[in-house]
Amino acid sequence: MQAVREFFGTFMLTELLKGMRLTGRHLFDDKYTLEYPEEKAPQSPRFRGLHALRRYPNGEERCIACKLCEAVCPALAITIESEQRDDGTRRTTRYDIDLFKCIYCGFCEESCPVDSIVETRIHEYHFERRGEQVIHKDELLAMGEKYEAQLAEDRAADAPFR
Repeated sequence: MQAVREFFGTFMLTELLKGMRLTGRHLFDDKYTLEYPEEKAPQSPRFRGLHALRRYPNGEERCIACKLCEAVCPALAITIESEQRDDGTRRTTRYDIDLFKCIYCGFCEESCPVDSIVETRIHEYHFERRGEQVIHKDELLAMGEKYEAQLAEDRAADAPFR
């Protein structure tokens, strides 16, 4: 009996008619299409995009070269070298992030005790030459200075959930 039902089901194209009924049901609903370059979808304050290094309000860089972000990175995308200053504090001399290796997991941001490394909302970037995917310390600091207002606003919005 089951074989007869299957034969008539395939002969009458019942699966096709079920699919057409579902399509027809949603045919006149509102569409959710965005014209991408002109219209942008809203982003969460927790969006993880391009990295940046922040500074304190007095201009000193926040990174204390504890190397926790390098240790916690599952993709081994972060490279840090440090040296000790004359006043006894330790600061980074080299801070590189390879964006081809990075999986944008946010572990580096979570592990940082001084909120130095953060991920911005920037997701539209490209590389034209080999080697540009590695972002160095000066570029990361410049990115942090450029977007500091947005980063501080996102941190304030996320503070109740931390």
